[in-house]
Amino acid sequence: MVTVNTFKENKNKKKMTMLTAYDYMTAKNIDEAGIDSILVGDSLGMVMLGYKDTLKVTVDDMIHHGAAVVRGVENAFVVVDMPFMSYQTSVYDAVSNAGRIIKETGCQAIKLEGGRKFLPQIKAIVDAGIPVVGHLGLTPQSVNQFGGYKVQGKSKNQALELIKDCIALEEAGVFAITLECVPEKLARYITSILNVSTIGIGASNACDCQVLVWQDMTGYSDNKPAKFVKRYANLHDVEVEAFKKYKEEVENLSYPEKAHTYLINEEEFESAIKEFEENR
Repeated sequence: MVTVNTFKENKNKKKMTMLTAYDYMTAKNIDEAGIDSILVGDSLGMVMLGYKDTLKVTVDDMIHHGAAVVRGVENAFVVVDMPFMSYQTSVYDAVSNAGRIIKETGCQAIKLEGGRKFLPQIKAIVDAGIPVVGHLGLTPQSVNQFGGYKVQGKSKNQALELIKDCIALEEAGVFAITLECVPEKLARYITSILNVSTIGIGASNACDCQVLVWQDMTGYSDNKPAKFVKRYANLHDVEVEAFKKYKEEVENLSYPEKAHTYLINEEEFESAIKEFEENR
């Protein structure tokens, strides 16, 4: 079973893998494939709930989906996102909500976005005995501040701030830091100076671990993926074609066939009908 120590032991030795999941069956399949870790991301707001961004996702949403994922896992390490405004408001809210997520889902760690301004919350959660993954670079909960989903760390000042935030998060006690949409050279440098693992999404293979949204990497949606996404399948077309075939066969009576139906003893059937008709 993958644990926090697995991330520490694999640093600079073996690359690790992470995918998102939001339900029992997907988590079960990801676990069966041997993926090291599963992130129950607040991206569920978009890919599962149909929101335009992650901002409407609640703690209850995360717990509902997180618990389902944990039930499907035997070996993978499960991390659950803390959604928007579940930790920004106060240290008390941060620890309380992190504790709820851990207790009510059974996951092994939480993830939260942001750098030095959230150090009090991060330290308090760590002190409460809860493993924490940081998240820097493009932080989707701050999309309105960024003015959209843009690469972070391209200027000198941005790069310096990102480096300082990473060091601060490590000192605060996180065991890993997600770097999203960060230039390769910067991600490589940050990974080299940190003792904790970096988890890259759009941050090159320099990172210690890679994470993708499973619907993106399997082509489950026909939306144009981000530049950093590689599609390993085309499930959208496979699924839509299956649905069309099902509709066609139901309409032309070729499904269900006899192989898909159940039989009744002819004498039992005739006897039941006779008794029913006699007593109508």
